Amino acid sequence: MFVKPGRSQAVVGVLLALLGFAAVAQVRNTQLDDTYEGRREEELIEIFNGVAGTSDRTRREIARLEQDRRELLVDTSAREAAVEQAETRLRTLNMLAGLVPVTGPGLRVTITEEAGRITIDSLLDTIQELRTAGAEAIEFDGRVRLVASSSFSEVDGVIHLDGEPLRSPYVIEVIGEPHTLHTGLTFPSGPVATLRGDQNADVAIEELDSVDIESVRSLPRAEFASPAEGQ
Repeated sequence: MFVKPGRSQAVVGVLLALLGFAAVAQVRNTQLDDTYEGRREEELIEIFNGVAGTSDRTRREIARLEQDRRELLVDTSAREAAVEQAETRLRTLNMLAGLVPVTGPGLRVTITEEAGRITIDSLLDTIQELRTAGAEAIEFDGRVRLVASSSFSEVDGVIHLDGEPLRSPYVIEVIGEPHTLHTGLTFPSGPVATLRGDQNADVAIEELDSVDIESVRSLPRAEFASPAEGQ
């Protein structure tokens, strides 16, 4: 399959062609008639000087073209590195903003109410500890993606996440280093101890090699803000 060359590749190709042309021109200029019988000394000196001048100009032109080619290759490599870095940053930001599905190792935490209702504060403590332990993506009940702008509220005794009702059992799926996340929840006086001891909830934690978080958020459109001049 043929791939259409990019602009930088085309420019490098032209430079190589010019290098070839310059080399041929130098050879042709040096391949002068070597039968100088009958020519005066002044004519021979003039011919020699002309050949020497042409050769010098050709060498300088070849050196200039080679320098241009090297600079183009360096510029192309730097541009490709910058593009790759920007694409990597974009992918990371999309994942953190909840705009794309993600997969990776992590935890599944299941919180089941038994003798009473758990509180918003206990859920917030759980989320905060997971984030502190390095959680990269969090999803509730397989349908609500938790992002930086998310908020919890309580309506008629039911906990809501960004307007979506959550009910027992609360299933929290998290992507991050499983053991670190687990430790972040289970240290003495941590969120799991509070849920089990103060709120009589059952908490089950599974360390998983692969967690799939499929829910995504749409990016809100700015109504009032716009980029500052020059940004």
